Amino acid sequence: MRRPNVRLFSVFVAGVAAGAIFLGAGTVPVSGAAPRYEDLSLFASVLDLVRKNYVGQVDEEKLVQGALRGMLQELDPHSSYLDPDAHKEMQVDTRGEFFGLGIEITKREDGVIEVVSPIDGTPAAAAGVRAKDQIVSICPQPRPEGWNEDCKPTKTMTLFDAVKLMRGPRGSEITIHLFRDGFARPKPFTLARDSVKVASVDGRMLEPGMAYVRVRSFQERTDQELVALLEKLHEESGEPFRGLVLDLRDNPGGLLDQAVKVADTWLDDGLIVYTQGKVQSQRQEFLARQDGKEPEYPIVVLVNAGSASASEIVAGALQDQRRALVLGQHTFGKGSVQTVYPLEDGSGLRLTTALYYTPAGRSIQEVGISPDLDVKGPRDAAEDADGAPRRTREKDLEHHFTHRDAQPGEEPAEPSPEPALDTPADPGPDAPDAAEDAAAAEGDPQLDRALDVLRNWSEYEPRLRNAPEPSGSPTTSASVDETRVDAVRGGE
Repeated sequence: MRRPNVRLFSVFVAGVAAGAIFLGAGTVPVSGAAPRYEDLSLFASVLDLVRKNYVGQVDEEKLVQGALRGMLQELDPHSSYLDPDAHKEMQVDTRGEFFGLGIEITKREDGVIEVVSPIDGTPAAAAGVRAKDQIVSICPQPRPEGWNEDCKPTKTMTLFDAVKLMRGPRGSEITIHLFRDGFARPKPFTLARDSVKVASVDGRMLEPGMAYVRVRSFQERTDQELVALLEKLHEESGEPFRGLVLDLRDNPGGLLDQAVKVADTWLDDGLIVYTQGKVQSQRQEFLARQDGKEPEYPIVVLVNAGSASASEIVAGALQDQRRALVLGQHTFGKGSVQTVYPLEDGSGLRLTTALYYTPAGRSIQEVGISPDLDVKGPRDAAEDADGAPRRTREKDLEHHFTHRDAQPGEEPAEPSPEPALDTPADPGPDAPDAAEDAAAAEGDPQLDRALDVLRNWSEYEPRLRNAPEPSGSPTTSASVDETRVDAVRGGE
């Protein structure tokens, strides 16, 4: 059966995840009910009144774009209008290469933009930017059009706005003001932008026969990077793997075809994921292939609250197909797919068009993937502190689809209570050396437990039998041009 050519993509809105089918340039097909022309007439009347009577100058293009944003925000957290800059930025994020500072950032619930990690070999790393630094203000040079001051505070910025300001031409300079523990006041850091290439896969041998692979996001080359890394690790090992840890913690998502290919690395048959739109005929199924399969060996998949969309697809597929045990915390819970329609002016429309399901027919929408082994991890302790901001999940987003929406007629599958989080924060997935150093210094109980499970696999293997039964042999297969799922962080 021909395998669908599909991708999933990443969106960065402080804990939001999304998927998309990218259909290519050209006319956007229109189907369904005819538009309500009286509504369009009302919109035109309001626009005309504003143009004629508003006290100040009116930029009609901005008004229309604002109306489009507002209309789509009424649907769900992942449908949105992408202006030309945002549409282009989305494509840059997928490639994983850009000109910028080399930091990964997140927006906390209190509005603070915080550094998750600097990326090794980038201007930010060279300047001494650290994980957990707070970016208080950004001072681009020259000033963007319309700015009346040299610097702007970040608290009212979106992640996209902050990322857009920090990226720019190679060699151009920008100043950011950072606050960290031990600073009396924010300090300026002036950096020159340079090429930043984010590797999506990294790994090493933990001990003889025990491999570790970390997938940070699902980009265009993730499957190729994974194959190359596994070949390298097999060569280094010199013996068959006795086990492998697949680390998907804080993986915000990415391209769907890459999620399918990554899961397919360890599967040789059956369903990986399927999507379902408005009607049953829109069901699309993505199947494992027999070629290029890794040898059989035990696998433990690490997940946490930052594992979203494409990473949830991989974890769910390996769990349902009884190929791996999942260890960690409940995942983000993003189970919808978006289609990105390119528009004539370079902008784009991202629209939720389907929900996706694991091989057992489970929707993870709102509830996430439940780990087989519930273990707290390095990034979890801060959320235990009184008043500490907690990471946003799908269930926290306004207008999100509920689990009941995704599984009509079924009661939501209530996850077991999330345990209190008890260990220091992980600096993030885009600086492997920093992450490994932190784990060594502070301890990584999830990784330690995963190794223990692999060393004593015979004791834990029976848990695989408790996985939900896959929903049966796929009956249909569909082909689309391109698809993507979303993410939980912003990357600069």
